[in-house]
Amino acid sequence: MQILSPAKINIGLHITSKRPDGYHNLETIFYPIPLYDTLEVKIIDSPQCPYCFTSHGISIPGASEKNLVISVFQQMQHEFSLPPLDITLHKKIPVGAGLGGGSSDAASMMIILNHMFQLGLSDNEMETRIASFGADCPFFIRKNPVYATGIGNIFQTAEIDLNGYYLILVKPQIHVSTAQAYAFVKAHPADIDLRDATKLPISQWKRCIKNDFEESVFSQFPHIAAIKQKLYDLGAEYVSMSGSGSSVFGLFKQAIPLLHKQFIDCFTFQAPLSK
Repeated sequence: MQILSPAKINIGLHITSKRPDGYHNLETIFYPIPLYDTLEVKIIDSPQCPYCFTSHGISIPGASEKNLVISVFQQMQHEFSLPPLDITLHKKIPVGAGLGGGSSDAASMMIILNHMFQLGLSDNEMETRIASFGADCPFFIRKNPVYATGIGNIFQTAEIDLNGYYLILVKPQIHVSTAQAYAFVKAHPADIDLRDATKLPISQWKRCIKNDFEESVFSQFPHIAAIKQKLYDLGAEYVSMSGSGSSVFGLFKQAIPLLHKQFIDCFTFQAPLSK
């Protein structure tokens, strides 16, 4: 059985306050994009081995047993007495890019197990279960645009339509530490409600929809700031870093020919968006 695991972008990201537990409250909009990992799962006859895991495509750092896909499977296997599985992850979403690839893969594993073994879990139940693996994991159960608050784990439906626009995504070979990004950001109340701001024409988003991580990340990594400016120079109506980086996305009225030649040594992706 196969399932596609989409990436997401953040449209606006406000760090509004620091919490007593050390986490930060934030406001953002999660929007799914048509860049996918593929997760494939098969039952195997292997009493000695609870699973076999293989990953292809973009390299994933760290030991395979620490991959969220395996963590989800091990928890579900223990609870529901699932048989051994052959698990293959075809990785196309860049790692450490602010695109939620790992969280999406984790949610996809729960979805595929629920379907394969007819566990009868509702979307609400899966969202509750997957939340322990990451604040944004529940978003990838339904994969609909949401306005997220709390630590990125409280969702409201976001009325936002990017149909007709092209997404251009660029990720340089730069790793931005999420912990460092949070350490340097200054929490403050949002200047504007993203639910109101995203109702404006996209050509006006530049002046009011911000990612609070950009100031500190751009000062440490000027190359990321240069990518943002270049996307505007190429005709984007709106450009932003996604999450804490290092990927940057632009919304265009049309595709860019030979995109990879515009951004040498970077991961690039473009595709039309729908609602």
